[in-house]
Amino acid sequence: MKTFRLQIDGRETDIAAHSDTSLFASMTRAGVAWPVSCRNGTCRTCIARLLQGQVRYEIPWPGLSPEEKDEGYCLPCVARPMSDVVIARA
Repeated sequence: MKTFRLQIDGRETDIAAHSDTSLFASMTRAGVAWPVSCRNGTCRTCIARLLQGQVRYEIPWPGLSPEEKDEGYCLPCVARPMSDVVIARA
């Protein structure tokens, strides 16, 4: 397990994001409120813009279209960091 920095655009405090857990789990552990519903990548309630960094998914393809992924959207409920990341609410 590696630990990366997760930053939410507009917040000054970084969050420790572990490579074996979702961005949402890291935010929850840090006390950050983020909208979520299904927690399995299908409802899209948690959708965010990935401004910097890379994430991976344990599921074959989360509820994002190829275009959305190309445009930098991610689903924090199932996205796991592969580097330091910066996200913003979509």
